[in-house]
Amino acid sequence: MRALPLALVAGLLTAAPAGATTYDDGAARTWHVGPTRSLTTPSAAAAVARDGDTVLIDAGTYAGDVATWTQDDLTLRGVGGRAHLRADGRDAQGKAIWVIAGDRTRVDRIELSGATVPDRNGAGIRQEGTDLTVTRSWFHDNENGILTGADPDSDIVVRRSRFFRNGFGDGYSHNLYVGAVRSLTVTGSWLSDADTGHELKSRAARNTIVANRISDGDATASYSIDLPNGGSSLVAGNVVVQGPRSENPALVSYGAEGLTNPSRRLWVVNNTFVNRRTSGTFVAVADGSRVRVVNNQLVGPGDLTSGPAQARANRRVRATSFVDAAAEDFRLTTSSPAVDRGVTVPGRWRARWEYVAPAGLVRRPVVGRTDLGAHELG
Repeated sequence: MRALPLALVAGLLTAAPAGATTYDDGAARTWHVGPTRSLTTPSAAAAVARDGDTVLIDAGTYAGDVATWTQDDLTLRGVGGRAHLRADGRDAQGKAIWVIAGDRTRVDRIELSGATVPDRNGAGIRQEGTDLTVTRSWFHDNENGILTGADPDSDIVVRRSRFFRNGFGDGYSHNLYVGAVRSLTVTGSWLSDADTGHELKSRAARNTIVANRISDGDATASYSIDLPNGGSSLVAGNVVVQGPRSENPALVSYGAEGLTNPSRRLWVVNNTFVNRRTSGTFVAVADGSRVRVVNNQLVGPGDLTSGPAQARANRRVRATSFVDAAAEDFRLTTSSPAVDRGVTVPGRWRARWEYVAPAGLVRRPVVGRTDLGAHELG
């Protein structure tokens, strides 16, 4: 790699605060943020970072610190644990704790809580750029956990993260709310206890919702998974628990606001669905959809589907079929009637991963014939 001219190096060193510690030929920098650093808050880093930089934020609580990130290709990462951005009544642009306007942002080990704004739509992250990847992060007690706009070129990825107690309580704000983007992928995450809104709502043209735990607890959540405009979608290997106080009887809803996405295809494969209401529907489908519901376990009352769907190898089982259903541990016991009862699913739509508590996933093992539900025995 060609060395930087000495004059340029000197200029970089004199222009950057002590928090900037690494350089390369493209002048990408790493900024260190923390109470003992020259940059004491993430917002201070937002003011000086450039495209391609990395911001490492020491674990701890940053109360009332909000920021707008305009740079492209940023990495924002907590170090030594999660860095907690607690709103404490403040917001960026009347929208969120973090407004991310740059493209291709990566967020890792960040906790965002307490976002409230006058229009009741305050988010932990308001995503306005193209592409966002979030890993190992927490969003709680906001009006929205993550809220994205419409961007047909944008891919949103969420892995190994937690969303809980988000929602204003009016039914229009949710744990995770993704607008009309190109794709949404959510894996190995735990979404729970939404306040009146949905646990997950996505208008994406393509949705991959695999190996998650989605549970209402005692909250007044609505749909567990809401795909209101259809889209090419896979819901596989999830544990989905509708609580007794849920304000909508359907666990999965597809096309409820009109099938406006190009694809109308949904596969619902190897999930464990639990309904703790006295009635309900496990998969609610709009007319005109192309839906396959295969290899799922059903616990509790309710219809398997409403609307057009082809169903195969779905079975209603008792809570005693699991290791500890009361604690939402829905791994199978050796006596479960779900063992070896599954049928073969086309490769693209198979459940290849399974959820690991509290926010993780592992490859689903292949042990003889496929078991029903979200977990494979053994």
